[in-house]
Amino acid sequence: MAHLQYFVVMIDYGRRGREAVVDPEITRREVISRVASGEYKNVSFIHEIADSSVEDITADILSEAALPDIATNEAGMEAGKLDHARDLRKHEAL
Repeated sequence: MAHLQYFVVMIDYGRRGREAVVDPEITRREVISRVASGEYKNVSFIHEIADSSVEDITADILSEAALPDIATNEAGMEAGKLDHARDLRKHEAL
């Protein structure tokens, strides 16, 4: 017997209703990619169906799809200081 695994992504469209996206060919990585890209928005839940069990993996997928925080580098901070100083000089009383 072959191992059966697929994902169900429930998308909530508000007053227009809900849609369950079920594609046996899609992988976990692809679900994460679609959530991160915004293709799947307003996700109500994501279930993983494997053989005869169902697991709610919504929190896992949403956290994996979250974009990492990008720290401001020193060059960007220095440029911001210079821009601010220039703006202050522009608005000084003559």
